[in-house]
Amino acid sequence: MSRLARPARAEWGPLYRAVRRGLARRRWRAVPMTLGAVCLTALLQFAQNRPWGFGAVRVLGSVRAEDPLWLALLRTPLSVYVPALDLPVWGALAQILVVFGIAEICLGWWRTLVIGYVATLAGTLYARAGIALGPDRPLGLPRADALIVDTGPSAAVVGLAVFLALRYRAYATAGLVVAAMVAEVGVKDNLAGKEHLAAIAAVLALYGLSALRHRRSVRAGAGSGSGLPPIHS
Repeated sequence: MSRLARPARAEWGPLYRAVRRGLARRRWRAVPMTLGAVCLTALLQFAQNRPWGFGAVRVLGSVRAEDPLWLALLRTPLSVYVPALDLPVWGALAQILVVFGIAEICLGWWRTLVIGYVATLAGTLYARAGIALGPDRPLGLPRADALIVDTGPSAAVVGLAVFLALRYRAYATAGLVVAAMVAEVGVKDNLAGKEHLAAIAAVLALYGLSALRHRRSVRAGAGSGSGLPPIHS
């Protein structure tokens, strides 16, 4: 058992301790944004499955590659919380509760929203670029994908999972998430799978910029003799 426990502690120990400290201090008050997002997702799911709400949800949160770019950008933030109609809503709620919750505890609510939005926006913009390239190009998409309604938290969840794993040095977990998304595209070459890869690429770039900024801050602090410790969540 110890053979499994030691690698598990090394991989997930820092992240587990950060989550445990956050919950011990504030309990459910540590995740107000996450709880709000779960409630909003449940409400939108209820509304879009009613005749009176389907059209409103589509107008406010439905994103398709054929839409004007300005309209897609306006709808993208809400589209994260609109569950896909062809998937169980419980999956979306569980993803938001677990991954958004851990991210909010470890990164704070506004960083969680920024990273999730960047990941989702990367997928949205990739869809347009892929369709412009056409199906005969390596990263291209068929024209029919422009009609697909693109909603749900999956791109944000994947992006946040990779960012958290890298931030807390769970490199095997980050690699596993990336490998799973690559395998998804290999098994089912669809728009969602490729958008997940675009989300990962955007988050990797975001993490690289964050790490570079942190290193420069640490060097500046050391050079000035301030003795400031590294920043931890």
